[in-house]
Amino acid sequence: MNIQDELEIIIGALKSFPKGASLEELIEKLPIPIEKRTLQRRLKKLKENGLILIEGGSHATRYFANVMDKYSSKTEKPSESQTAIPLSQEGRDILAIVSRPEIQRTPVGYNRTFLENYRPNIDSYLSKEEKKKLAQWGKTQEDDQPAGTYAREILNRLLIDLSWNSSRLEGNTYSLLDTELLIHEGQAANNKSAKETQMILNHKEAIEFLVESSNEVDFNRYTILNLHAVLSNNLLTNPAASGRLRGFGVGILHSVFTPLGIPQLIEEFFGLILEKARQIENPFEQAFFVLVHLPYLQPFDDVNKRTSRLAANLPFNRYNLSPLSFIDVSEESYVKGMLGIYELNRIELFKDVFLWAYERSALRYAAIRQSLGEPDGFRMKYREEMRSAVSHIVSNVMGKKEASSKVKEEARKLPEEDQAKFIEVVETELLGLHEGNFVRYRIKPSDFDAWQRRWNTRQT
Repeated sequence: MNIQDELEIIIGALKSFPKGASLEELIEKLPIPIEKRTLQRRLKKLKENGLILIEGGSHATRYFANVMDKYSSKTEKPSESQTAIPLSQEGRDILAIVSRPEIQRTPVGYNRTFLENYRPNIDSYLSKEEKKKLAQWGKTQEDDQPAGTYAREILNRLLIDLSWNSSRLEGNTYSLLDTELLIHEGQAANNKSAKETQMILNHKEAIEFLVESSNEVDFNRYTILNLHAVLSNNLLTNPAASGRLRGFGVGILHSVFTPLGIPQLIEEFFGLILEKARQIENPFEQAFFVLVHLPYLQPFDDVNKRTSRLAANLPFNRYNLSPLSFIDVSEESYVKGMLGIYELNRIELFKDVFLWAYERSALRYAAIRQSLGEPDGFRMKYREEMRSAVSHIVSNVMGKKEASSKVKEEARKLPEEDQAKFIEVVETELLGLHEGNFVRYRIKPSDFDAWQRRWNTRQT
């Protein structure tokens, strides 16, 4: 019997094990005698040729029939959107495993060592070459400017893109135009649910929180808990759960992964994620680490992936790198990448998605930034003074006369040559303030409503 005949017999035997076979189980099933070492060599050859899959390691290794068999039915075949992203060989292997029906995947729980064994700045999910590529894609002309400068320049576009794409990855059916009308005009789509509208508005507020607080936010409890609170506002069954760590067990839809369910351990590992994230020096590794480990822990009742997607932009804002808004990433591609992390603790498929998504985002914002021309230097110079003046006027429910006096009072604190321009710019901002943009001045909705009623009342 030649080698080719043996390979065909091995594949035939594996087909009788839909959940995979151990080496010992395969030896017993084979109709011909093959020595263990010889069988291992044959299996290695089949793996190299893409005819079988190998899962696990050491004594837990299991072997599966060829990839094409797994995609024989329409429901199991990867969609065109999944395969549109160039995948590494490791990514294709993971995709094949997580595309099997749930009954053929091994149930797993939270693996503590996945996080514990990661050593910041020693271990790295991204290679040196990948970090170099990401740095080239993400570099802007604002790298020597204060944190958040670049994000502020493209904020109008970023609000729409990131709000829409992150919501879309959660199944939100708002269109891009619907999202733009909601964010910039305050006009909700008539044919969408209140939950979908709320999700978009929460993203907008959360992005503004991160961008306007670029010097204050970090991978700490204050930032991540409050980010979750904003993103989950009015969306959780228990309103008190917004910004609080989970106190009970949860499951993951369409996954055989069961997250950690002990509150004390959730608290411990949440702190460990933040501690390790803060230590990571490379902004791209930092972002990817958070995208992996926050959803894997599932520290909140819900809205975990959304929190991780916005938190991943923290280092990009800090270093004025191009943001990541997941442009053109399909929900299916994102979910399959996460399943590889949940069920296999393997990051390669999700990394393929991340690299592709970041390049797409960077190219988009480079084009947008070029079309915008140079930012208004005066507004950049006095952005804090402008924000303080507008916030004070609204929070104190000032009418037009009081506001005019306050703006002039603040202007007198500036160099004489800038005073008239400052008054003009702040008054223009006040006249253009509406329900779709007031949050960037850190104004509460209740304060804005009260101020708007006063502002629009005829005053004598």
